Amino acid sequence: MGFTVAEKLIAASLVDGEMKKGNRIGIHISQTLTHDVTGVMTYLEFEAIGLKRVKTDLSVSYIDHNILQADFKNPDDHRFLMDITSKYGILCTKPASGICHQLHLERFAKPGKSLLGSDSHTVNAGGVGMLAIGAGGLDIAMAMAGEPFYFTMPAIVKVVLIGELPSFVSAKNVILEILRRISVKGGLNTILEYTGPGIQTLNVTERATICNMGAEAGATTSVFLSDEITRYWFQAQGREQDWVPIFADEDAVYDRVIEINLSEMEPLIALPHQPDNVVLVRDAVGIDIDQVMFGGCTNSSLQDVMSIAHILAGKHVHGNIDTALYCGSRQVMTECVRRGIIEQLVGSGVRVMEMFCGACNGMGFAPPSNGKSVRTGPRNFIGRCGTDSANVYLTSPEVAAASALTGKITDPRDLGLTPWKYTMPSQFVIDERMFLQPKDIADDAPVRRGPNIKPLPEIESVPDELTGETLIKVGDDITTDHIIPAGAHFLPIRCNIPEVSKYAFKVVDESFSARAKEAGSGFIIGGHNYGQGSSREQAALAPRYLGVRAVIAKSFARIHLANLVNFGLLPFVFVNEADFDHFDQGDSLSIDTTVLQQGMQYAVCNHTKGIDVPVVTPLSQDELDIIRVGGRLNWIKQRNS
Repeated sequence: MGFTVAEKLIAASLVDGEMKKGNRIGIHISQTLTHDVTGVMTYLEFEAIGLKRVKTDLSVSYIDHNILQADFKNPDDHRFLMDITSKYGILCTKPASGICHQLHLERFAKPGKSLLGSDSHTVNAGGVGMLAIGAGGLDIAMAMAGEPFYFTMPAIVKVVLIGELPSFVSAKNVILEILRRISVKGGLNTILEYTGPGIQTLNVTERATICNMGAEAGATTSVFLSDEITRYWFQAQGREQDWVPIFADEDAVYDRVIEINLSEMEPLIALPHQPDNVVLVRDAVGIDIDQVMFGGCTNSSLQDVMSIAHILAGKHVHGNIDTALYCGSRQVMTECVRRGIIEQLVGSGVRVMEMFCGACNGMGFAPPSNGKSVRTGPRNFIGRCGTDSANVYLTSPEVAAASALTGKITDPRDLGLTPWKYTMPSQFVIDERMFLQPKDIADDAPVRRGPNIKPLPEIESVPDELTGETLIKVGDDITTDHIIPAGAHFLPIRCNIPEVSKYAFKVVDESFSARAKEAGSGFIIGGHNYGQGSSREQAALAPRYLGVRAVIAKSFARIHLANLVNFGLLPFVFVNEADFDHFDQGDSLSIDTTVLQQGMQYAVCNHTKGIDVPVVTPLSQDELDIIRVGGRLNWIKQRNS
């Protein structure tokens, strides 16, 4: 029996375990990436491990999220990142050199290699046939220390693409269609592997767009093969030496098959407040909007910007619409400048922003109160845009551009425009001066730390019994944005756990933090897919800091589950999902944790209701042993002592 592309990528890095679906396996990590929101914590964690240099082939720190320098916090973080990366042998970018996923795709992604990034959209690099996985910052620190990355061997879903996308229906619609079919939790513990004759019509940035938003389906990662189209991309980037061919074997076996006829696709749009709330654009036509954002890690390539420019050419955006563009990298910006595209877009009334993540995570360009914003980014969670009352719609660059012209959601096919076909350059502009090279050798040079950068909280081991009250009860698809908010007010304090913990669950219940701190110990009750979304480990660490000792849910998102392990929080799942209804906020609970054993059934004693509810932990014995001692940092310190 042959291997799929995904299985070949895993096999090339496998160091522990058997590649059998459901098994816990460990892989060697070739490359890591962080950005400034997650990087400060990651490097504090690496520092705590005590090594002199990273052990990866390549590690890169991108300063691409917290760019607004409204006070000292962000610039202090940037200075810290430049210092500490140089000390430990890590590349670092200057602020706003580009969005990490687009920039990494251009300069560093390699077919056949493994990449672990402290951002869920690291999966973007699957577009070149790379095994790219998002994880929490502590997992990145461990990978930089040479430790294997462990995860559950996923099922492999074969996504067969046939046909060719029609005019004004771009690759973003493919992943929106996937989300419409399988939902934000339909990809849990799977890898989406794209194949079929239709992939020959998609270039690397189109493939990367599709891989990028696979994170929104909960997939471990998404992959394409590495073929002549991939090779052409590497030639154009001056990196042909990094290209290798990777194909699935003809007799490869998949766990499930999804087929999409590209020729039959129509423009799609995700309505608020989930990326899987997808409908045909023609069913949303006419909704008045206030704002349009072009860019984000999903759609900020040269092709995306040129497509927007084609639709806006010779026209001006609607008078009521505030419109902004975030190019994905300096390369994209330079290519656009050379073609006169930036001048044209400015003339069309588009605001040209710095090359960073930007409005997608609420770092500026927030909508007005109760505003409606059409965006080409990957997420539309409530409050993520920086305005709690706003509604965000996710769509393709073509739909966004058409909507900017009319002031309402518009199908670009209704504008009577001439179809346009993108031709990728045979040679891109290449300028790597934004990368700050680390010192050649390790030294003890001081690392400058601003007052907002606080030490990692100490986490004690798990006692023999957990007691406390139900501090909060939440439903399905609770995202890490619900747990720790995004936006310009909160991103700069992510490296200050005592401060950011004050805003835990702010989107759901502003009283949570104060109540949890006063209680000193307690539990969270959740529905399906608890912890969906980003890789932010603060969504585990801040509740733990406030006294949360366990989360009892119907199911967990992959990255968040790993982060709970890393910071000593016990996750349990209901044996009978109907028992979820037996808990209310304020209930007094206890769980006997004298023994932490894989597969063991536990009883949650609800003293308020006078009932016992059976639960199990989804963790392996190794993970339970890590939790017992208070998380992974404690575990590795004990191991090395």
